Amino acid sequence: MNKDDKIRFPCPGESYFVGVLTMKNNESSLTSLVSAFSRAYHVKEDRPIIFNDYVAQDFLSIEEYQAISTNMSNGIAFFSPEMAEQLKGNNEAILKWVTHIQLSPTPLARAAYAENVVLNECQLGAEQYVILGAGLDTFAWRHDLTNVTVFEVDHPSTQSFKIERLQQAGYEVPSHLKFVAMDFTKELSLEKLVSAGFDMSKKTVFSMLGVTYYLTKDVFQQLIHVFFKDLPKGSSIIFDFADEHLFLEAGIFNRVQNMIQMAQASGEPMKFASAPSDIEKLLANEKLLVYEHLSPQDIQNQFFSNRDDNLQAFETIHYIHAVKQ
Repeated sequence: MNKDDKIRFPCPGESYFVGVLTMKNNESSLTSLVSAFSRAYHVKEDRPIIFNDYVAQDFLSIEEYQAISTNMSNGIAFFSPEMAEQLKGNNEAILKWVTHIQLSPTPLARAAYAENVVLNECQLGAEQYVILGAGLDTFAWRHDLTNVTVFEVDHPSTQSFKIERLQQAGYEVPSHLKFVAMDFTKELSLEKLVSAGFDMSKKTVFSMLGVTYYLTKDVFQQLIHVFFKDLPKGSSIIFDFADEHLFLEAGIFNRVQNMIQMAQASGEPMKFASAPSDIEKLLANEKLLVYEHLSPQDIQNQFFSNRDDNLQAFETIHYIHAVKQ
């Protein structure tokens, strides 16, 4: 990647902000780099820290970090012509505004929430953790959990990119981590998971962050059905989703509609928005009970209430932890 590559910004669902944005090379790889940038920038520049991914910086070269910073700063006029004029000439302030308003709130908070739940579930006996759409996730390098196997499931091209990046960064693959190359939104295959060592008899926790927005309701329910039908009671999943106000809510600086418009322009439109009560019913049909549901206000209170910067919970975005009964 270089400064001439245009970027698709990850938004609340790890969707992609197009505006100035597209990629000459592998789009999914760039998406994972921008997500890693979001986490690395936060650790470096923001206090207090919401999610301390101290490894993310190692997955980015100095040139990539600078190129992403530059491209994001150049995109401010799309997000807010008013702020572009107000902050004109102050690239540091522009970058912080773009990351705080548009890029980082949901990826940071949902990662913090999911990781807290996963660690708690492992203490309660989960022996497997499956990350659906892992990208450049660093969980396996920050946590060496005894008797817990981590499975990273991702599109083959994204996973190949990650393995190459690990080699470049000098990171070895931990013995408790297994890679499973699979586009699970199009080809659900338990066989691939099992071939990698997944045990259907063991209590398992899944995370699926930034994915539901681009699925249809039927595909989402099928995904839950396939993965959970034969798992033991107590297995669970953490995911984020957009509520029924997604296509009506503007959000501060029109950020919700910006997100929708740019996802549409990227060729990956946002499809799935649902009332929390309907999500609960869908999960109940698959014998999963909503153990915890965080609304946007709950997320604000839990992750952003003690801040004096522009980081705040994204409108219309919810988090759920659901457990098989």
